Amino acid sequence: MEMMIQYNRFIAPILLLSLILVLPLAVAKDVRYCDTRAEYDVKVQGVEISPNPIARGKPATFSIAATTGAAIDGGGGKLVIVVSYFGWHIHSETHDLCDETSCPVSTGDFVVSHSQVLPGYTPPGSYSLKMKMLDANKHELTCIGFDFSIGFASSVADV
Repeated sequence: MEMMIQYNRFIAPILLLSLILVLPLAVAKDVRYCDTRAEYDVKVQGVEISPNPIARGKPATFSIAATTGAAIDGGGGKLVIVVSYFGWHIHSETHDLCDETSCPVSTGDFVVSHSQVLPGYTPPGSYSLKMKMLDANKHELTCIGFDFSIGFASSVADV
């Protein structure tokens, strides 16, 4: 019993320290606007990536916390995503805004969440993602970019 108490005293601080060091990695801190001089209608507060690093062949979710000063109808709004690998464009996709968040978007805070399974053959390494949010009239509500990593641990054999 005494050994268990000593073990818990030793392990608990290590687990706490591990959580403190690992949790910040799940947030993309370097979110940048595409045009730093633009006054976007939607302001992005941060991006959470889960898991981080992303595992090939497993679901990955990008949750983008944002705020708007005016309601967004959403009908016809688009989310345009462009992915680059070491600076080379490798993938683009367009989604209906209402498939990625609840529409209509009310004034204030909201979250855009996009989930996807990356193929097991996706190369590990550093990627960058650019996301544009457009309203029904193709007016750019926001445009951001951030970097993320795909880990080495998962492989085609894991799929």
